[in-house]
Amino acid sequence: MAQKVRVWDLPVRVFHWLTVLLLGLLWWTAEQGEMQWHQLCAYLLLINLSVRIVWGFIGSLPARFSHFVVSPQTVVNYWRQQYRQHHAGHNPLGGYMVLALMCLLVLQLGSGMFATDDIFIEGPLYSLVSDEVAHGFTWLHKRNFDLLLILIAVHISAVLVHEFYGNRLVCALISGNKTLPDGVMIAEQPGRGWRWWLLLLLIAAPIIYWLILPLLASW
Repeated sequence: MAQKVRVWDLPVRVFHWLTVLLLGLLWWTAEQGEMQWHQLCAYLLLINLSVRIVWGFIGSLPARFSHFVVSPQTVVNYWRQQYRQHHAGHNPLGGYMVLALMCLLVLQLGSGMFATDDIFIEGPLYSLVSDEVAHGFTWLHKRNFDLLLILIAVHISAVLVHEFYGNRLVCALISGNKTLPDGVMIAEQPGRGWRWWLLLLLIAAPIIYWLILPLLASW
């Protein structure tokens, strides 16, 4: 017997798919030398990631770090089951992957704040450091993106494995619903969406005012 349950709330789904879109745009704008658009996409990603991090503490149960960041022993036990276990939210191994990807995104955005292309564009915090330090951050920004691509490839591969075993993760992150076998613990039902909208406003407003509007004014 199987049951369909609501697992992923709107904030989690928006974060996931908006991150996919923005990372693609960030790569393309960097490759094309469209650095002003690159900065704009970076600031939008900053809003998106900041909201998700806070939501990891106050959001619905499946979205919280305390729900999917588990002990290493739990991860080992899950690995021994060869991906056949079903979980209402992130599985133990996937939880660590989410955490690793978020950390790399923080590092990518943070290093970009101090980076420079030595031609036209500088990060908003470039003037706070020396040229040597800025070039170090620029190097880190480029190398960290390579590492991010590797983790994304691993993440996609793991998703494909889960799809093979019948765990439809992609569909779940689109609809928010998961079909789970009986006996799998059902996660807390998502709700209180007003908190996400308030959080989005509180985080987006200063970033738009101090970073996005000055960038648009310079075009």
